[in-house]
Amino acid sequence: MARSNANDKLDNGTSPPAPPAASEMKYEAALAELEQIVHNMEGGQLPLEESIAAYRRGSDLLRHCQQQLSDAERKIQVLENGALRDFDSASGEAQ
Repeated sequence: MARSNANDKLDNGTSPPAPPAASEMKYEAALAELEQIVHNMEGGQLPLEESIAAYRRGSDLLRHCQQQLSDAERKIQVLENGALRDFDSASGEAQ
């Protein structure tokens, strides 16, 4: 059962808004949130339930960031002799 405390509610008694889905976030925002989660977890001050929720959120953010980087890698093109060629990440050369 999740623990409730005064910080879980806004001044008007409502819960804070849920964070956006990782898949809807820009890379930079997802990475910043992931870094904050890591910092909070390394501090060791989170209760067990919050640690589990933070771990799950961090896993989603990490997966999203890795996908964003993979997608960007596929989009990179290299200008070679006046022609754009796809970049081959395996060999590090233009195709």
